[in-house]
Amino acid sequence: MSKILVAGAGGFVGGYLVKALLERGHHVRAVSSRPVDKWLQKDSRAFNEGGLDLRYPDACDYAVSGVDQVYNLAAKVGGVGYITKQRLECALSTLINTHLLRSCQKFNVSRYFFSSSCCIYPSKEGVLTEADASLPNLAEGYALEKLFSERVCQYFQEETGVEVRVARFANCYGPGDDIKGSEGKHHAPSALCEKIIWAKRNCAGLKSVNIWGDGSQLRNFLHVRDAAEGSIRLMESGAKVPVNLGSSEVFSINGIVSMLEEIAGVKLFRNYMLTAETGVHTRITDGSLFKQLVGWEPVIPMRVGLEETYRHIEKILV
Repeated sequence: MSKILVAGAGGFVGGYLVKALLERGHHVRAVSSRPVDKWLQKDSRAFNEGGLDLRYPDACDYAVSGVDQVYNLAAKVGGVGYITKQRLECALSTLINTHLLRSCQKFNVSRYFFSSSCCIYPSKEGVLTEADASLPNLAEGYALEKLFSERVCQYFQEETGVEVRVARFANCYGPGDDIKGSEGKHHAPSALCEKIIWAKRNCAGLKSVNIWGDGSQLRNFLHVRDAAEGSIRLMESGAKVPVNLGSSEVFSINGIVSMLEEIAGVKLFRNYMLTAETGVHTRITDGSLFKQLVGWEPVIPMRVGLEETYRHIEKILV
């Protein structure tokens, strides 16, 4: 079994990835800039270390020394409310990726995984293939960082021999997403779960929920366990090009609200906040290349994953 570094292990997908790697029998070093007691979840079977700022080269050397593979999920990230206001913090995540790659070259790491995002794509009717990513269409900050870091990964693979795998995650969701006090860092499904739970509990008379935009925005999503599983399968594959990782199911925000109303057993008045930040109207990624190259696709249906997410948040909101 391999010795594996998971950078960003204190975050949402990182915690699930650590668990999945441990279950396969690997030795895992889990690091994050967050103190360990602030991690969204942690597994005592891993070597857990918090407070490590990977924007600095010495920290990356320290983390990478002695491991065989590196998964980089370390970045400033959140929902649209966060990434549109924290462009500098998001953009500086390029330092993490660059310094980790340099450390991988220095310590002869065999393989490197980078978690990219569907945010690199423009708004477009229909599905987006990997070829639709281009610099002129990028939003600032988070999306720019992701595509720039992808290119740096490509250059390292071509010129240094470090093998790289890149997954462009669809909108992730699931139990454990950052919610209370998260300053907009949780993603749309979790944010809607939280809003509907509070509306059901606290609204007297007409129960209502605030929805950013008109609710017609279209997305595909990725359950966090599928994100972890897909990342490992991609890392173990021969796919050396960036690939989309997301469910083939597509939903509007209104569709998600309707599903959550059914799960919660409540009917809500929808207060559409038309001046709120919504991001692009349509962003649906095509996962056929991932299936072709890796031989796998996400398996958790949105209805199942959304109910699991709702019940989890319902228990922790007090």
